[in-house]
Amino acid sequence: MYYNLKLIIVTSEYWNSKEDLPLYMRLYYIIKDAITKRVIPENIKIPSSRKLANDLKVSRSTIIKTYEMLLLEKYIVSKIGSGCTTASTIYGSETLKKPTSCVAIYPAISKKAISFQKNKPILTDNFSMKNIAFRPGLPPLDLFPVEKWSALSKTYWKECTPSILSNNPTEGLESLRQSIAEYLKLNRNIDCDYKQIFIVQGTIHSLYLIGNVLLDKYDKIVMENPTYPRAYKLFKSLKASIIPCSIDSEGININSIHDKNVKLIITTPSNQFPLGIKMSLNRRLELLDWASKQNSLIIEADHDHEFCNLVNPISSIFSLDQESRVIYQGTFNKLLHPSLGISYIIVPKYLINPMKAISDQSTRFISPSNQEIMHQFIKKDYLNQHIRNIMKIAGERRSLFIKQTHNSLEIDESFHGLHLIGKVKSGISDKIAFELLIKADVAAYPLSNYYITEEKKEGLVIGYSSVNSKVMIEKTKIINSIIG
Repeated sequence: MYYNLKLIIVTSEYWNSKEDLPLYMRLYYIIKDAITKRVIPENIKIPSSRKLANDLKVSRSTIIKTYEMLLLEKYIVSKIGSGCTTASTIYGSETLKKPTSCVAIYPAISKKAISFQKNKPILTDNFSMKNIAFRPGLPPLDLFPVEKWSALSKTYWKECTPSILSNNPTEGLESLRQSIAEYLKLNRNIDCDYKQIFIVQGTIHSLYLIGNVLLDKYDKIVMENPTYPRAYKLFKSLKASIIPCSIDSEGININSIHDKNVKLIITTPSNQFPLGIKMSLNRRLELLDWASKQNSLIIEADHDHEFCNLVNPISSIFSLDQESRVIYQGTFNKLLHPSLGISYIIVPKYLINPMKAISDQSTRFISPSNQEIMHQFIKKDYLNQHIRNIMKIAGERRSLFIKQTHNSLEIDESFHGLHLIGKVKSGISDKIAFELLIKADVAAYPLSNYYITEEKKEGLVIGYSSVNSKVMIEKTKIINSIIG
């Protein structure tokens, strides 16, 4: 028979705990504690992941994660055709019994580690990776040109020499850095020395490097409000003093900041994340003037410019800069796929040596094969072809999503990025809507979680572009039925 886990779980102090732990971790501790204390006997069959998920009204992926951890540590065992049972003396009594002769003492973790633990991102991917609708930040993954990439990969390995397999420069391959410099010159009128370009894994990796190069404890930085939660949490973990800056119809309103000695300003001018506002030319010039007077640097995260800057293009802040005060961020992860792990930053020349020193002593290098293939992908114009294809298909998916959800969501159609913001018409809060939808494997993040002040706006941040029309129709019906 199945042992009644539901009663043990819902009566545990961990169940309604306010600790900053994911649900699957709380469930793991509850079940582990019950097994080690023999509240649940040995060799007792436990419910399937589907049944326990239904009993607790949680996502099945949460239960699967819990069971995987228990299996890994041999608190439960899996038998083919019989499901899972608690472990017996045969299967790991040594695991279940804690030593009593002595207590192990370990070194304390660092203050930095404690800070990073405390500042874990608010928005976690606590759902099945197979169900990605409508997670923001994803390009149309089904459009990735697998055949072209595969052909370039085969050529790379066919021509591979032993020297290529050796260590590579942490700042990236010269070939890719030169291709990026040429690409940006053509597409963004950015003129830079390729030696200013560093290849990184992604936005957070680049911000971590920049933070370590520039910031000391309590240094002041200005961040847009709302902003990218992972970036905000990173700088909190680095002990920066964060000053929120409001957004209006022209972008970041830097003149509302009266603090002195600000070291960094972080902005997303092409498509403010997450509100989707394009910063005006006048505001970009004001920002540069403010930074010059403050002796500050600007991080220009130019994500989505490919999709938002074709009609009435505005010069990048980097290209307008006359004093080398701008650090430019770009990524291929949002154009191709996140697992590619290739982004880049352009730094002022005075930061090249410290950036290289930090990189050399912390990250080694990004896969040289992927870098070389990316270089060829740009060189053969495959990237531009892919971007045009994305824009066409993403536009069709955008229109379909708006049409399918017009009864349940109020959407600002002036938005031009690869996600939309929808206000829930039924009036329920965005956080409740998120919790309800995630249980149905629909990911739409609450806009209120992107704010770093008490004053917040509500809505759902919805990444429509990665969802094909068939799945979109199915998933939008779920949205309408749950929050409509």
